[in-house]
Amino acid sequence: MHTKEIKVQTSLRIDKDSLSDAKEILSEVGMNFSEAVNIFTKMIVKHKGLPFEVKIPNNETNDLTQKLYRALEEVAQIENKENKATKARDFLDAL
Repeated sequence: MHTKEIKVQTSLRIDKDSLSDAKEILSEVGMNFSEAVNIFTKMIVKHKGLPFEVKIPNNETNDLTQKLYRALEEVAQIENKENKATKARDFLDAL
């Protein structure tokens, strides 16, 4: 048995020129804006996220990401040393 889809109305705030351009392009492929939004929404659900890769081609962001990775590696090294020291103390205490 096929259940009927319940449609809901929503509103979006979109730049006027972008909306106009998008509607024109969609019209050329035989689609309206609402149909395009429905397809986009279904693709988000299917992919469990955006249906395309999101990139931030920004040198500052890349630099910060590298610094974060280095900091995480330092933390991991410190924790590893502390764990080894704790294990050594536990071993000596057991003697």
